[in-house]
Amino acid sequence: MPPSTRTRRAFLTLVGGGAAAVGCGTASGRDGVPPTTLRYQGWAGTVTPAELAENLGYLGDVRLRWVGNTTSGPQDIQSAAAGDVDFGGAFNGAVVKMAAAEAPVTAVISYYGVDRARYNGLYVLRDSPLRDARDLAGKRVAMNTLGAHSEAFLDTFLERSGLDRDAAASVERLALPPVNTEQALRKGQIDAAVLGDILRDKALEHGGLRALSDDHRLLGSFSAGTYVMADRFLAAHPRVAETFVTGVARALEWSRRTPRDRVVARMERIVRARRRNEDLDPLRYWRSYGVDGTGGRIAARELAVWARWLERRGDIRGGTPDLSRIFTNDYNRYPAGS
Repeated sequence: MPPSTRTRRAFLTLVGGGAAAVGCGTASGRDGVPPTTLRYQGWAGTVTPAELAENLGYLGDVRLRWVGNTTSGPQDIQSAAAGDVDFGGAFNGAVVKMAAAEAPVTAVISYYGVDRARYNGLYVLRDSPLRDARDLAGKRVAMNTLGAHSEAFLDTFLERSGLDRDAAASVERLALPPVNTEQALRKGQIDAAVLGDILRDKALEHGGLRALSDDHRLLGSFSAGTYVMADRFLAAHPRVAETFVTGVARALEWSRRTPRDRVVARMERIVRARRRNEDLDPLRYWRSYGVDGTGGRIAARELAVWARWLERRGDIRGGTPDLSRIFTNDYNRYPAGS
């Protein structure tokens, strides 16, 4: 088995994929798709920074080709590593885990994060006896995906609250479809839930919930996830990568300096124009992409904090991966600090 195939299989195993998850991208090449057309996966009812960049005209001659919607960040970057898409985005912990498996991809720009407007909270019912992290021992906590942002937030909350390893391990973590999580909490099927974005805001509108903590209160503002691209694509098409990354950077800054109602109005037009029979309601709750650095520039500390988390969990062994090999800002031409 060639080394590249071994590396790819190791990565797919590590992030939870398998042979059935691997598409035809690596085996059959780009199937005639020009390098200036970037294949990607989206999210229903959502406008990603890349989609916004294209609509604003910031990608020049680079075009995006939607190939479907992803189910999670780890699945999205798995698809990028497999060659089924040309970029994918995930929580930085998943990106570090990928790098530890020596997958041939590199993070090129931050695309989502945590700030005062965009965060994940840990919620219980208002009349719940649970008051702090110690009360969660032996309880059931639901989230959208295990091993990603929500679980990292929960683990950090438990650790910083002083729970010992055994007490923290007794907290039962459950992955539930996001649309079912609020209902499961209100029916008493779970004791607490990690909720973010529209699901958090809708649940709070319905009333009767109380927050134990949130990741902005815990960690402050930070970029939490990055787009990755395959090393082979970066080596073969650096100009395309530069155009794409810099365009996304410009879109992030446009969304930051433009009044929210204008951003949402443009997002609504984008969703209507793509005609995928999507609900526009989630856009009503958009507040921010949450990216911390100017133009989405990646900071090593944003990866290092989750590398330490993965080491504590035993998910990566042999020491922290060389962070300088995980990401690059070289394709980002947006002026730093502007």
